Formats: sequence, C-alpha cells, structure tokens
Amino acid sequence: MPNVPIVQNILAANERIARDIHHQLVERKICTLNLMSSAGAGKTTLLEQTIRRLRPRLAIGVIEGDVETSADAERIKAAGAQAVQIITQGICHLEAHMIQLALQELDLDSLDLLVIENVGNLVCPADWYLGEDLKVIVVSTTEGDDKPAKYPAMFASSQVMVINKVDLLPYVDYDLETVRRFALAVNPQLQIFELSCRTGAGLDAWCDWLETIGHTSKKT
Repeated sequence: MPNVPIVQNILAANERIARDIHHQLVERKICTLNLMSSAGAGKTTLLEQTIRRLRPRLAIGVIEGDVETSADAERIKAAGAQAVQIITQGICHLEAHMIQLALQELDLDSLDLLVIENVGNLVCPADWYLGEDLKVIVVSTTEGDDKPAKYPAMFASSQVMVINKVDLLPYVDYDLETVRRFALAVNPQLQIFELSCRTGAGLDAWCDWLETIGHTSKKT
C-alpha cells in the first residue's frame, strides 16, 4: 500500500519535532500534559476549575486545540491562565509543529505546568506525540461506560484517566466499576480520578496531584 510509507514519514517527522519540544520544556522545568477526550466530556470546564483553584500556587499555561473558534482560549484566559488557541480548520488532532508555533506565544519562563487541550476525538490524538510528559484522557458519565473497550489505543497510551460529571450518576446509565474495569484491562497502570466540575467533588485530589507534579518538575 503506497500510503503507508507516507504516513510513517509524517509520524517520524512529528516525533522529531515533539522530542525537540519536550527537551525545550524539560530545560525550563515545565511539566506538560496532553489532555484528550471526546467532544463534550468537559475538558475546558475542568481546566477552568483547576486554574481557579491552583492559581495562587501553580502557574498554568494552556494551548487550546479546536477545529474552529477561539472561545475556549477566551474562557481559559478569563479563569486566569495564559492561553494560546490553535484552530486546526478541520484536522481532528493537534500535531507537534502546531505546538512548536504556539509555544512562541507563551511566557514559558513563568510556567510550572503546561496543558495541551487536544481536539475532542477519541481516535486520532492517541497517535500523535506532542512533547508531553503525560497523557490524560477525560471521560464523562454522559458518554457511556464502554469507551475504554471501544477506543483502547487512547487509554493504552494514557497515564491518567479522569471520570468527569459523576454528579450525574443518579440520572444516567453509567457504571463506574465497568469503566474502571475496561480501562484497567487495557492499561493496568492507569491512575484514575473521579470528579464533578459542577459540585467540586473530587477536584481537591486532582488539583493536589497536579500541584505535586508541577512542583516536582521544578526540583528535578
């Protein structure tokens, strides 16, 4: 198949740029997360709540990826963090060369933690390394508890899973034990947080973890 070498070359070029990005961020002692989910899982709301809670203690920058509009970056700025918007114009994932350009718009020397909010998609982003330290997959109780079984590559490549909107559990057909079982079957090392951005349940544990990894990177 003639398109296979082309895809491999594109991914190899992406990998080289991503490694350069990673080196640049490590030199500045910035911990970087690649935040992924399907559309509507609540990534941006989670970031807003996180930034407001951690603003006095952790300097966070955000690179926002969306197919269209800069609305999410404006929300992040209003919450109190540096933000750069990448509009992909139809591309279903972020790529390393996009991140490389976006970094030029951030004051990196002032950051402890960088979050790349990827385009809402449970397929493509899993294959594209962006120079991050950790991949975080966000799922929500409104999506169905079978997502790890249907999209195993996303969960296998992630180190952390956030289950969002747990306040809706009484009203939806969603079983926490099922999603945990499916996810851990794919990736037994997955760290899992259960939370609600609406009620604040579970946000303290999430923010404590972020503060730990953000400050740990400054010490190494």
